[in-house]
Amino acid sequence: MDIPTILASKYTGSLWTLDGDDYTGLTWLSDTPKPTKKALEALSADVQYETAYARVEEARQAQYQATTDPLFFETQRGTVTKEAWLAAVQAVKDANPYPEGV
Repeated sequence: MDIPTILASKYTGSLWTLDGDDYTGLTWLSDTPKPTKKALEALSADVQYETAYARVEEARQAQYQATTDPLFFETQRGTVTKEAWLAAVQAVKDANPYPEGV
């Protein structure tokens, strides 16, 4: 369980410190109640999925900018077919599939 990632994602604005990787090292500094280990474990799969999804989206956006965006403009100018541009978009999607749902 990645406690820092879970807390950063689901408890934004909360103050805490973590000594080591275990829940026993979590010191809660916020006025809100400290989440239980069970609550953090319950959020773990969602946060892992969200993190993996965000990585894929970031990779796709970078590849779109590098490869498909220039083709789009060439498509508008008539120097590249729409099919070629759509094939390039699909290639980016195929190379960077989203993670399976939680």
